[in-house]
Amino acid sequence: MTQAYEPTTTGVSTSYGIPQQRTAEQPAPAAAKPGRDRYLDLLRSIALVRVVVYHLFGWAWLTVLFPSMGVMFALAGSLMARSLNRPARGVIKTRIRRLLPPLWAFSAVILVLMFADGWNPAKGSDEGPVWTLLKLVNYIVPIGAPPFPWQIGSPTGLVEDTWAVQTAGPLWYLRAYLWFVVASPLLLWAFRRAPWPTLLAPLGLTAVVGTGLVTIPGETGNAVTDFAVYGGCWVLGIAHHEGLLAKIPRYMSVSCSTLLMAFGLWWASGHLGPDGWDLNDIPLAQATWSFGFVVILLVYSPSWQELPGRLARWDKLVTLSNNRAVTIYLWHNMLIMATVPIIDRAYELPFMQGESATAALDATYMLWMFLLVWPLIGLAIVGVGWIEDIAAKRKPRLWPDGSKRGGGRGAAHRA
Repeated sequence: MTQAYEPTTTGVSTSYGIPQQRTAEQPAPAAAKPGRDRYLDLLRSIALVRVVVYHLFGWAWLTVLFPSMGVMFALAGSLMARSLNRPARGVIKTRIRRLLPPLWAFSAVILVLMFADGWNPAKGSDEGPVWTLLKLVNYIVPIGAPPFPWQIGSPTGLVEDTWAVQTAGPLWYLRAYLWFVVASPLLLWAFRRAPWPTLLAPLGLTAVVGTGLVTIPGETGNAVTDFAVYGGCWVLGIAHHEGLLAKIPRYMSVSCSTLLMAFGLWWASGHLGPDGWDLNDIPLAQATWSFGFVVILLVYSPSWQELPGRLARWDKLVTLSNNRAVTIYLWHNMLIMATVPIIDRAYELPFMQGESATAALDATYMLWMFLLVWPLIGLAIVGVGWIEDIAAKRKPRLWPDGSKRGGGRGAAHRA
């Protein structure tokens, strides 16, 4: 995309080194407006799709193929560093304001469903009723882990009796994101004074708290581990914005990253969890693999202002997913489970009474879940996605895909 030159006070520009005088009849070209980096937007969209597919199929190898959470934290860290050109207090306030209203809508629904299903948070808790009730605050401000029942309802009900765990479990990401946002001014300050120690410190912390060398019990330990595992990726985002990665020869960045990723796979091979190669269960492997993977993605970052070539056909979906990233992340697990009672109704259809038809549906059940969850996510975007606009102090939009009816490209890409 061509960039218009910056008009000077003399009205003189150059082309191929030859001075050219702009005449009065030639209007000055408009200055190009800075926009979103579409390469980073594409990465975020891929990460969201991978999260949905992983939570649907549970394929452990997806955590190796594309470490979505590390990518998402790195992209958020880069955007946060860019925003910190403004006063830090206002930036943090804006980020938190944009996060909380979508969370409140989600929390209201899940809490109503859990209470309606008979959950009493003050009953049967090892931490005591008062402390458990106080932890409900985390459904409003995710500073810690919100309480939820591990089993609720009937095992033979419309959905699994572990639906609350699966629905509320992903809220850890919002907790980690909130703490990273609050810590970003300090991280940026430290990075500008000691870039390499700040960049590598989270990996060192992961080696301490993510391997059992030092054990921190309870949710505090989980929070510290999450901060350590993905802290390196967040600081990598800062390094990308600050230009550090661009100063390192690409061959050196890729070589060192490959060695680090190889170490992560080697470590994982000796510490496989209950789900095998699922890196979510192996903190040090997750940290090192994600770190190296993100470095390679960022050093090859082409900084697109428009998606090129065949990728352009996905422009509207990339814009939509970036404008509704919080909505998609919050609601996707609940919507995956909602596909089950819908598909189960198919067994009651007249032409499904034969054994062959039933067996065919059994064999393709997961495929039908995959196909059905995307329209349900679309309904969630229309139904509650506009809350993200209200939180960002924008005019509410039902389908912000960058088209004029969806709010326009400028509105869709506003930071």
